[in-house]
Amino acid sequence: MATIAFIGLGNMGNPMAANLAKAGHCVQGFDLLPENLKIATESGVMVMANATAAINGAEIVITMLPAGRHVVSVYEDIAPKAQKDSLFIDSSTIDVDSARKAHEIARRHGLLSVDAPVSGGVGGAAAGTLTFMAGGSTEAFAKAEPILQPMAGRIVHCGEAGSGQAAKICNNMILGISMIGVSEAFVLAEKLGLSHQALFDVASTSSGQCWSLNTYCPVPGPVPASPANRGYTPGFAAALMLKDLKLAQEAAQAANASTPLGAHAAQIYNMFNAHGHGGDDFSAIVNFLRGDLPETATDAKIQKNDRI
Repeated sequence: MATIAFIGLGNMGNPMAANLAKAGHCVQGFDLLPENLKIATESGVMVMANATAAINGAEIVITMLPAGRHVVSVYEDIAPKAQKDSLFIDSSTIDVDSARKAHEIARRHGLLSVDAPVSGGVGGAAAGTLTFMAGGSTEAFAKAEPILQPMAGRIVHCGEAGSGQAAKICNNMILGISMIGVSEAFVLAEKLGLSHQALFDVASTSSGQCWSLNTYCPVPGPVPASPANRGYTPGFAAALMLKDLKLAQEAAQAANASTPLGAHAAQIYNMFNAHGHGGDDFSAIVNFLRGDLPETATDAKIQKNDRI
């Protein structure tokens, strides 16, 4: 069993750290928020006073932080103090450029590193069924894989440094676009007098089937486990979907890639968030598409400009 430093014990980090502790690892955790530290303590994590204390004696360092600037800052702070030959794993969802900067910081200090963002949301983190998309050298991935196992349903080595983040933002761009498409179909079905169940029964077994429909249906009824059946309490918040769609657009611009649907999806989620619904599950976009939310002048202008 390993000694693991876990920095960032929020909604995702805490259950991930708990699963590592349950697997028998010694987990030394740190977070800026006292309430997160309290939850971590109850889950078997040894709470430390700061990030430097957390990495003391740790062979593995895992970070789960809000944005690229946080990851780079933490790496710059702790990499020079880390145990020789330790492995750094970043499971945050950040921009590819920041991920590669973090890898370079680790490399300068003789450390192996992996960018390993996740898919599966808070439910997957608690159940230990997350999908990890890993970027880094073959050597680093081989060392990281057994550490990730207690938190994972699937682990995929996507390529060299930054490839994990690239896979994550491409995947979530698909997810954001498909959820809007599925939601639009249900809104149209309602207008045409077709029941939710009838559309689901047809589309879920026909060419319209996709994860956003079959597993995460945005209307109550057809999929009992979906957030639509619990008032859109988030498994994956709309604010986080917007963050990922923005990351995809930044990457597309940098790579000179055409992503018109991704761009439009980002604008739609931006409007939804601007109405104060960033804390709703991202599948609640169906309510926005129904026109249940008041439209602002800015929204109308954006919609007019984007009409095709």
